Amino acid sequence: MSIASSGFRDAAATQAKALGMLDAHCVFVEHPIQDATDDEMRSKADAVIDQVVAALSKS
Repeated sequence: MSIASSGFRDAAATQAKALGMLDAHCVFVEHPIQDATDDEMRSKADAVIDQVVAALSKS
């Protein structure tokens, strides 16, 4: 499973393909994150936590 900024969606797909991990679960947080405050990052994380739990729970 990977977590990345939505700005890197295409790069994540390319990397997964290159590594032969086509079925890898990916979760994307709202872009950008580089200049986000701590509160903004908490909000971005809160927005995807259910997706993260679901991806980690899949076998």
